[in-house]
Amino acid sequence: MQPIAVTMGDPAGIGPEIVLKAVQSPAVRARCTPVVIGHAGVLRRCADAIGLSDADLATVGHPGEAASARPGAIPVISVEVPGLDAIQPGVVQAVCGRASDAFVRKACELGLAGEVDAIATAPIQKEALRAAGVPHIGHTEMLADYLHAPDPLTLFITGRMRIFFLSRHLSLRAAIDYITRERVLAMLRQVHGAMTDFGFRAPRIAVAALNPHASDGGLFGTEEAEHLSPAIADARAEGIDAIGPVGADSVFHQALEGQYDCVLSLYHDQGHIAAKTRDFYGTVTATLGLPVLRTSVDHGTAFDIAWQGKASAVSMEAAILAAVDLLSQRAGSK
Repeated sequence: MQPIAVTMGDPAGIGPEIVLKAVQSPAVRARCTPVVIGHAGVLRRCADAIGLSDADLATVGHPGEAASARPGAIPVISVEVPGLDAIQPGVVQAVCGRASDAFVRKACELGLAGEVDAIATAPIQKEALRAAGVPHIGHTEMLADYLHAPDPLTLFITGRMRIFFLSRHLSLRAAIDYITRERVLAMLRQVHGAMTDFGFRAPRIAVAALNPHASDGGLFGTEEAEHLSPAIADARAEGIDAIGPVGADSVFHQALEGQYDCVLSLYHDQGHIAAKTRDFYGTVTATLGLPVLRTSVDHGTAFDIAWQGKASAVSMEAAILAAVDLLSQRAGSK
């Protein structure tokens, strides 16, 4: 079965707990070989704290050894980071930022070496990364660097709805300024390429509007007339089935009903609110345009419930299974 690297996330958050639970799921075990990239000592401490003392951790040197691990064991590639044995759950710590970075680096090395087919990531903590001096704000930026892919593409998946993002980690003011005819057209080309890569021969791509009622002919702003509509027309002239701009208060509902194959969201919260309202725990993030596919949970480290046995592993399990599904769709389109 396909080996999937599952990074542990910030050790002080819920990452260790949801990873332990997800990789033991019968649904996951039936469809892939999950290999945890983390720290065996932290995983053992967490397992004991949340009542999973019978969890069988099998330390392996590389993913190829996972298939021959003890039946029912959780294969773990343990990445050593000085100071991890003394961490405190639920607290921002520089050592946890260093560890989060190290786990992702290791997973990327395995992906570049062809030893894993995809990477599924548990949540990391931006303040911990900053405290550790990590120069990246989050997973997407790390992956772009460590996988030598300067232009990754973010996709949210929830039910029948697929959401791409023109921008993500920008202030709202900066995100509005980021909207230009050239950038929207370039993103539509990327989205079209990604969707066809997953088997959509002529994907219908809806572009969310920025202003209320798509500006009502210029009554509520000019971005639609100056940038969005021209970019859509340019894309259509290239044979891309771009539609819109469609009012953001209806486009996501219409996508769930199957009117569009995907939606291009213009900024972070526009798409996040739609996805998380539909299914907070089951929404999965995929990062495309990389040498190796990456999926992720779409929630944070939840320090307030870390290592308490309260965290739901639904999203972590969904992220792993989404990786398997996307790999299968990609293979079927070839």
